[in-house]
Amino acid sequence: MKVYKFGGTSVGTPDRMKEVAGLIRENDLQKIVVLSAVAGTTNALVEIGDCYRAGNIEAANECLENLKTKYTPFVTSLLEKETSRAKAMAVVNQYFDEIKRLIHQPFYQQIIKIIIVNGELISTNLFQIHMEEKYPGYSRLITAADFMYLNASHEPDIPLISTKLSNIINTDGSFKAYITQGFICRNFSGGIDNLNRGGSDYSATIIGAAMKAEEIQIWTDIDGMHNNDPRIVENTKPISNLSFEEAGELAYFGAKILHPNCIIPAQQYDIPVRIKNTMKPLAHGTLITSTQNHEAVKAIAAKDGITAIKIKSSRMILAFGFLRKVFEVFENYRTPIDMITTSEIAVSITIDNPECLDQIVTDLAVYGKVEVDRNQTIICIVGDMVAEQKGVSSEIFKAVEEVPIRMISYGGSRNNISLLVHTQFKEHTLRLLNKHLFNL
Repeated sequence: MKVYKFGGTSVGTPDRMKEVAGLIRENDLQKIVVLSAVAGTTNALVEIGDCYRAGNIEAANECLENLKTKYTPFVTSLLEKETSRAKAMAVVNQYFDEIKRLIHQPFYQQIIKIIIVNGELISTNLFQIHMEEKYPGYSRLITAADFMYLNASHEPDIPLISTKLSNIINTDGSFKAYITQGFICRNFSGGIDNLNRGGSDYSATIIGAAMKAEEIQIWTDIDGMHNNDPRIVENTKPISNLSFEEAGELAYFGAKILHPNCIIPAQQYDIPVRIKNTMKPLAHGTLITSTQNHEAVKAIAAKDGITAIKIKSSRMILAFGFLRKVFEVFENYRTPIDMITTSEIAVSITIDNPECLDQIVTDLAVYGKVEVDRNQTIICIVGDMVAEQKGVSSEIFKAVEEVPIRMISYGGSRNNISLLVHTQFKEHTLRLLNKHLFNL
């Protein structure tokens, strides 16, 4: 069995959705197909949820109607038979009527989560109706909320998912493809929840791990992970092979092609992940496995929205427990740390979630002088043992000798060297590294 995941752009138009149907029909291997919402739908549903939260029901209704009007021509173009179109429009109307009912309820945070997951429910239903029309008897639609569960720690409960999903498929294993939603799950209390934006990748790797799949394929609109950001740098190239560690570093530090968490289940259960391009299905893409490929530098990624915090105090000198107290402040506010550097009298830390920044700064001020630098970017250089390869660090610093560097993280990971720069220097830094490290 293989797991296929197709993102919002891959199912973003009727023609794209038809192409996806053709791709999964090319072979008769049993497969689970994970679909995102049609491109733009989740953003619209988030906006509707924000209006609902603010009590602006009139604006929420207007957004809802605008979104609904986009589905009529979509259905008409996707389906050929009037019976299929009628069935599809009935489904669309059903979900939009439900959203409209929800936004007229008294505010409750759980309702926003229910609103947002309707995008995936609509796209999978439309896709299955197309499959029934074009390839009858080939696929079956199954609901992610029937098997995708989180445990008490808000992590995927893979043994439970495996049991529930196996039971669903074994009930009627005559289908070659099982269509389901990405992003959607149930929390430990049994309520509808989601895996956050980009969570369809995560859904696919969770399912792949739970079913011990032969391979997980992430289909997107680019032919694999590139060695730099193609939106900024010219002449980037797709990477043929990455290790789980390298892919995880790149995903976390800014490579938008993968959800940061999605490598974890695949690595834990040693399931290969292949990134493929829907528009170029014959391209090799990027294969991610446990195999280490001995290339010094594989790729460069950048993560924006970083805030640097420096705590300077003479009390650090020969002091026991100082770092523990600092870390406890971030723990109390549930704020993860990306980078950390220390000296005899100061410690610098970066975070990507400034929601509790004011409270954090207030609590840290007890221990010393606190300085905050906003609008920072982490530039991440990834490769096999890149931090241990002779000469790599000198080449990196030669490349960026004209760039002011706020922090350096070196040796914390064998696969990653990270630089912190002001965001205004991000694009220049990426181009310099590309030219110097890849001769491009």
